[in-house]
Amino acid sequence: MVVLVDENTKVIVQGITGHEGSFHTKLMLEYGTKIVAGVTPGKGGMEVHGVPVYDTMEEAVAEHPDANASIIFVPAKFASDAVYEAIDAGMKVVVVITEHIPVHETLAFVNYAKEKGTVIIGPNCPGIISPGKTKIGIMPGHAFSPGPVGIISRSGTLTYEVAYALTRAGIGQTTAIGVGGDPVVGLTFTEAMELFEKDPETKALVIIGEIGGDMEERAAKMIEEGRFTKPVVAFVAGRTAPPGKRMGHAGAIIMMGTGAYQDKVKALEKAGVKVARIPQEIPKLIKEVL
Repeated sequence: MVVLVDENTKVIVQGITGHEGSFHTKLMLEYGTKIVAGVTPGKGGMEVHGVPVYDTMEEAVAEHPDANASIIFVPAKFASDAVYEAIDAGMKVVVVITEHIPVHETLAFVNYAKEKGTVIIGPNCPGIISPGKTKIGIMPGHAFSPGPVGIISRSGTLTYEVAYALTRAGIGQTTAIGVGGDPVVGLTFTEAMELFEKDPETKALVIIGEIGGDMEERAAKMIEEGRFTKPVVAFVAGRTAPPGKRMGHAGAIIMMGTGAYQDKVKALEKAGVKVARIPQEIPKLIKEVL
């Protein structure tokens, strides 16, 4: 069992004819992802790497009614429209790779998705991968391997780095989810933790956080209250960041006394989580708790 996506997930790529969409469609297909269709308005009738392209999600779903997930490579200006189209077409999981979507637009489509029972991953994220089964995102597949550890991360690059370190140490992963680095995202740490808690194959969890926001503190509270019972190892990026500095991600800014590195580490350690000072320590700490 894996979380949210597996080898039976049927994917539609929105924005498939663009450079990023086309490039990552090829890599996802090579990984084994079942991509059944692509959507780009005005490009219906084309094929991209053998995948048929449609003008709308409605047309794509009419031809491929078993499609249940989409990935969005649409520019920020049009990304929200693409998300609404995916939700209305009945997609259960929508991965939003696009960055620079205005926060108020993200808030609106995240709330709409919740009403409709759609899980949004992102925006500004690397996606989701269940190693050996499917990859809906932009992560390098070779860094991941099947195994018993779940990963939830706010950082794309650190997701790959930690997964690769685990893989080299002989520790595989059930599913890795990059939730995204924006101030507002769809799937949160605690919501993802609920999914991993229910997955019998996930024996331990790695949380990759960063300064800013309170996702890590909420995760710590969930663990402390006994609502997540599996061993957790964490890493928080931004240890040396000065207050008020934005660290790459829009959500990684310390402000108004919240989101500081020390606060996150303190909350996690209080909940019994082993916190790595550097990503390379994570495999050793995971071995201690497995």
